Amino acid sequence: MITRRDLVVAFIAISATLCMVAVADQKAPIMQSAAFDWNSIPVKQTVVGSTRSFFRAPTATLDELELHVTTLNPGQASHPPHQHPNEELVIVREGTVEALVQGEWKRLGPGSVIFNASNQLHGLKNVGDTPAIYHVINWTSATTPKAKPQS
Repeated sequence: MITRRDLVVAFIAISATLCMVAVADQKAPIMQSAAFDWNSIPVKQTVVGSTRSFFRAPTATLDELELHVTTLNPGQASHPPHQHPNEELVIVREGTVEALVQGEWKRLGPGSVIFNASNQLHGLKNVGDTPAIYHVINWTSATTPKAKPQS
């Protein structure tokens, strides 16, 4: 026999589940046109330099658009060579870097642009005597593939 207590417990469980589904289904607001002042973006110190995270949000045409700027100390790598499903652009602002592109390290300076294709191994290191500063623009869309297994 179903008791009143059973009905109350079932109602609470259903309500909690519906609330969790509603919260999980909420999407971040679509990013609108905006301007970002360099000096207003907080600097986060890292072991190899620092980063400034400008934004990470969906847009009208992308599931996510992200921009950060990394300052990499001389002789440092941002991280070991890796791959990921999203595509990204790296724009060198200052310094001299080497970028791993299709299995080859390429030396690049200010104004250079690196395109890292989906699921292709890439890396970046500062090979100069001064800090290297570069902008990283990442994006994902509905057609971004899944991650390839690491070998």
